[in-house]
Amino acid sequence: MGQNQINIALLGLGRIGQMHALNLINHAEFNLKYTFDIDKNLNNQLGKKYKSIPINNPNVAFNDKSIKCIFIATSTKTHLNYIDKAVRNKKIVFCEKPLDLSLKKIDEYKKKLSKFNPKIQIGFNRRYDAGHNSLKKNLVNGKIGKLEKIIITSRDPAPPSTDYLKNSGGIFKDMMIHDFDLARYYVGSDEFKHLFATGEYFKDKKFKKVKDLELATVVMKTRKGVQCVITNSRHCSFGYDQRVELFGSKGMVISENQRDLETTSYFKNSTGSKRSFKNFFIERYSEAFKNQLSDLARLCKKNIKPRANFEDGRMSVILAETANKSLKTKKFELIKF
Repeated sequence: MGQNQINIALLGLGRIGQMHALNLINHAEFNLKYTFDIDKNLNNQLGKKYKSIPINNPNVAFNDKSIKCIFIATSTKTHLNYIDKAVRNKKIVFCEKPLDLSLKKIDEYKKKLSKFNPKIQIGFNRRYDAGHNSLKKNLVNGKIGKLEKIIITSRDPAPPSTDYLKNSGGIFKDMMIHDFDLARYYVGSDEFKHLFATGEYFKDKKFKKVKDLELATVVMKTRKGVQCVITNSRHCSFGYDQRVELFGSKGMVISENQRDLETTSYFKNSTGSKRSFKNFFIERYSEAFKNQLSDLARLCKKNIKPRANFEDGRMSVILAETANKSLKTKKFELIKF
């Protein structure tokens, strides 16, 4: 352990937890002291791999005064309970999205946590993507003038399993929640006021079985009239499609898809052929995941507020629940923050 490294405990060693573990052990600011997962065999196996201490109970980390930060990458239903325990033990918290699937539960914990003045960062990694964040910088610097419209496109290469869909909370809370947060990041204090949602499933019957959508579109409008259109799809034949466009009175800026290699091929039967898009979110947002750790280090060492906090996590769930309401009423709904 380095002299000034931050002792951290990672809870949850699923796919994204394992990615976070590798990023933590390769980050100069952190020392991954503890790992925890309900799968004890996996926990022991990966503890050796990461040279961390596998613990059978998260309370070991909560009660260890040398632990500065708790990193939560467990199942969504456990998030608020772990945040509560961490905050009560004076730990700084990083928690993956969403905070919870129930806004009522989030509000209850918000009230309980408020008296502890908690320091919490939420895993909205897209705020940390270089391309997406450059749009924010251009906007703030006045490059495109007055913001008028946001268009966000997010399409997964293939749908998740039925078991995953059953517990995901639906496309608005599981998938579009990232886009809701990104849209709020761009509009700043000019919060969204009205929202309309629509969706459909076409060919994959498992979406009908779990009462979820295969495709979804949301239109939102801020108090000052900025329009936002978000389109999501659980499938995309040409890869992981991630694009953001900000349109303003003086021009437009776009954050495009990323490819495995930025090369173009020219042959007799094919000219201008480009490589496929990066495979999925871990590959596409690999640098963003690392950048958010640097933000976490600043929170731990200098008490600098992160780009995404507990309230941002709460707001995104409000937008998701409003989208679900609009889907039923087939009307624009008032967003009640």
